[in-house]
Amino acid sequence: MMHPDAPLWPDEFAERYRAAGYWRGETFGSMLADRAMAHPARIAVSDPARGIRWTYDELDERAWRMAAGFASYGIGKGDRVVVQLPNIAEFFEVVFALFRIGALPVFALPAHRHTEIGYFCEFTEAVAYVIPDAGLGGFDYPALATRIQAEVPTLKRVFVAGEPGPHTRLSEVPTEPDAFGYDQPEPSDLAFLQLSGGSTGVPKLIPRTHDDYLYSLWGSNELCAVSEDSVYLVALPAAHNFPLSSPGSLGTLYAGGRVVLCPAPDPDTAFPIIASEKVTITGLVPPLALVWTEAAPDTRHDLSSLDVLLVGGAKFSEEAARRIGPAIGCTLQQVFGMAEGLVNYTRLDDPYEMIVTTQGRPISAHDEIRIVDDEDREVAPGETGHLLTRGPYTIRGYWRAPEHNERSFTADGFYRTGDVVRMTASGHLVVEGRAKDQINRGGEKIAAEEVENVILAHPAVHDVSVVAVPDAYLGERTCAYVILRADAEALKPVAIKKHVRERGLAAYKVPDRVEFVDAFPQTGIGKVSKKDLRSSAAR
Repeated sequence: MMHPDAPLWPDEFAERYRAAGYWRGETFGSMLADRAMAHPARIAVSDPARGIRWTYDELDERAWRMAAGFASYGIGKGDRVVVQLPNIAEFFEVVFALFRIGALPVFALPAHRHTEIGYFCEFTEAVAYVIPDAGLGGFDYPALATRIQAEVPTLKRVFVAGEPGPHTRLSEVPTEPDAFGYDQPEPSDLAFLQLSGGSTGVPKLIPRTHDDYLYSLWGSNELCAVSEDSVYLVALPAAHNFPLSSPGSLGTLYAGGRVVLCPAPDPDTAFPIIASEKVTITGLVPPLALVWTEAAPDTRHDLSSLDVLLVGGAKFSEEAARRIGPAIGCTLQQVFGMAEGLVNYTRLDDPYEMIVTTQGRPISAHDEIRIVDDEDREVAPGETGHLLTRGPYTIRGYWRAPEHNERSFTADGFYRTGDVVRMTASGHLVVEGRAKDQINRGGEKIAAEEVENVILAHPAVHDVSVVAVPDAYLGERTCAYVILRADAEALKPVAIKKHVRERGLAAYKVPDRVEFVDAFPQTGIGKVSKKDLRSSAAR
C-alpha cells in the first residue's frame, strides 16, 4: 500500500489482514449509512447539556448534508481540516462529513492554543479549521483562528459552532446531499490524522486508515461487550484516541449503541448524566478515576447502570485499581494503548488479581509483541524491556516524517513504543515506565523538550531541564529545573510559569513546579543526568 505522505502496510501484510477478516472493506461513511438503514430511529448521539438527541437516521442525514456543504466550499479528498471541538454533537456531524468526502480531520484537543494549532495548520497545510465559539469552549477560539489564518496561507476557511465573528457559522454550511459531487474514499485510504504524545518538541501526526481503525473498533467491542444496548459516556475530550476508539464513541456507533456527550468529566457534571441517560460504559484516565471513587459513595445519583469503567492513558496503580469495584460498583477494565495502534485490555472474565495488577493483553492474535533490551535483543520471559509491536492497526510510519520514522520503526516494521514493560506467563503486559523523555501528566503526554525550548526563550534563563515528578493524584507532574544567567536578577517560579503560559502552550504543559539551581548533575560523560534530577524532585 503506497501513500506519498505516510508509509502504510506492505501488500503482503495488507493481504494477510484482509484474509484474516480484520479489514472488512468498510469506510466510516458506509458504516454510518449501514447503521442508519438497520435502525434509523434508534438514538445515536445524545448531547444532554444542550438538549440534543439525534437518531442514526438524523446523524446520517446531517453528515451527508454537511459533506455536501464542505464540498461546496472546495474541500475535497485528501485536504486536511483541523477539528478542535469540545464534547458537542456537532463533533460527529463534522467528522463523519469529512470522512464521507475523504478529507482528513486533524484531531486537536480543546486545550491546545496558538503554539500547537498554528503548527498543526502550517505543517498539514490545512485548508480549514473547525472550532466552537467562546461561549461553548470557554476560550476565544474565533480570535485565535483569526490570528492563525493571518499566519497560514493555506487556511482559507474557519467554521464556528456558534457565534462566528468574522468566520463562517457551521450551521450554515450544510446543503442538499446531491448538490455537490465528490469522490468517496476507499477503505484503504487515510481517514484522519491523530496527534502523537511523543517525547520531542515537534508533535508527530499519526495516519489512520478506514480499514485499520475500524478493526480496532469492532475488535475492542468484542472484548468490552459493547452492543446495540450499550450507552457510552464521552467524559474525556471527544477527539482523544482513548474515548474515540477504546471502544469509545466510534466503537459504540459501530455497534449501534448510544453515545452520550459529557461537557466535563467531574462527578458533579458526569454523575447526573450517568443516572439520567442510564450510561453503561465509559473511560477515564487514572486521576479522574480516583476522583470518581472518592465521590461515588456519597453521591445521591443512581450509578447502578454503569457496568464497565475503562481506565487508561497512564498506568493505574494497583492500590487505586482495587478501589473501583467497592466505590462505584462496576467492573474495572484496564486499557494500555497508544494512538499509533496497539491496544491491550484486561478481559472482563480475567481473574480479579490479573485485572488490578496488569494492563491487559492485545486485541488481536496478529498483534506481534517483542520485548527487547537496549541492543534490540529479546529479553528472557518475564524480564523488563522495551516494547516493540506491529499488527493490523499499528501504523508503519508517521505522516511526513521520514527521519523520525527511521528511529521509531525497525527495518521490519515494528514500532518502538517507548514503553518499558514485562510480560506475565499469561501474556498480560505490565507497564513499568517510559524510556522516552516524556511526562505523562494524568494521561496528557508532555514532551520535556517542547517545554524546555519555551523556557529557554526567557531572557533571564541560561539553561533548563524539565523532568517528571511522581504524584499520587496525576501519576506524574512536571518540575522545571532552571539555571539563570549570571547577570540576571532573581526570579520567582511564577515568572517562569507566566512566561510559558504567555507563549501559547496548553495549560497542562505549564510546569507544576519550578526550582532554581546553580548547576545540573551530570553523567560520567558530561550529559545532564535527568535520572538524578528526577530523584531530587521526588524527595
